[in-house]
Amino acid sequence: MKTASAALFLIGIASGLGSCGNDARLPAVPLALAAESMPLDEETIRFYPDRDGAALAKLASDTRKRAARAGRFIPKGGRPVQPTTFLAISGGGDDGAFGAGLLLGWSARGDRPKFDLVTGISTGALSAPFAFLGSEYDDELKGVYTRTSAEDIFEKRNFLAAINDDAMADTSPLRDLISRFVTRKLIQRIAEEYGKGRLLLIMTTNLDQSRPVIWNIGVIAASGKPESRNLIIEVLRASAAIPGVFPPVMLDVTINGKHFEEMHVDGGVVAQAFLYPPTLSLRGIGKANPDQKRVAYIIRNGRLFRPEESVRRQTLSIAQQAISTMTATSGVNDMYRLYMTAKRDGVGYNLAFIEPDFSEPYKGPFDRGYMNKLFEYGYSKARTGYNWHTSPPGYAE
Repeated sequence: MKTASAALFLIGIASGLGSCGNDARLPAVPLALAAESMPLDEETIRFYPDRDGAALAKLASDTRKRAARAGRFIPKGGRPVQPTTFLAISGGGDDGAFGAGLLLGWSARGDRPKFDLVTGISTGALSAPFAFLGSEYDDELKGVYTRTSAEDIFEKRNFLAAINDDAMADTSPLRDLISRFVTRKLIQRIAEEYGKGRLLLIMTTNLDQSRPVIWNIGVIAASGKPESRNLIIEVLRASAAIPGVFPPVMLDVTINGKHFEEMHVDGGVVAQAFLYPPTLSLRGIGKANPDQKRVAYIIRNGRLFRPEESVRRQTLSIAQQAISTMTATSGVNDMYRLYMTAKRDGVGYNLAFIEPDFSEPYKGPFDRGYMNKLFEYGYSKARTGYNWHTSPPGYAE
């Protein structure tokens, strides 16, 4: 989110100049019709966490049944084969190199779990498919964060884009990058693991409705429809579409014969990390295995606080630093929200983040040298056994 503050300020300038840009688009889907908007005609393809509590509970229950059929649990009160493990990967732009290094170092150590649930937002959405499929995709995950540079992610537009366009940069390079790793084989592997009762969930923000949307990537992969690959690519790109910096992703939908468009942007607009919505309680799910342990791991691709800086007494500098501070604080607040939800449901809480001992100076968006050093930092931490934080920062039990 390092580049978001400047773009948000430019948006303020543009809004003050009036509607000079090109706003050609189909009508947005009204919230009242949201339940009827089903990409690929799959009812379980996505959820609005503030509206679909019953559907989410059914998803959790059905997922557990698929896991039992796959032999991952011993039924009728028997002890589970292994604890249920969750992984949440946060947003953070190029700081996603930390999470990638952590996961590969964890693999090298030899005790990285096969996660039952993996969630991702923004840069975490790009990491999540690899983390979900495990160490067999470690090389691909490493490549995304150690062999890419800014030109592999975006192309800058001129200053007038703040007025005449939908973002300050074009993310065609990012779409090409995502397209290269979202292969038919990767989609098939996600579908196979979904059939075993494992979940891969990605969050975007429906900007028209100002609401988060959780996408069930396993359902998309298992649908077998020709459009499934393109939809996965667009969902991943949307989750990383920092508003104002990167263009939104427009999804065409048809309801009762009428055509609409949905505008989706970075899931980090709503939250920087998630496990499952607080509206869903896990306590009543899986009562047949009361001894089953549940453990959550949260990777925050960022520091707890933005680095201190002597802020210039200028409007743009003040706005940038204020928004950067709000973004960092919001991420810490997410850590508390996840902790309270996990504690309510008896889920073990484990948090990783970039700590003060990483001192490499930031050199600009997606600088390869910076990302490589941050990757190695995360790798080293996990390879020797990461000291996971079992409560949010500053929280006293």
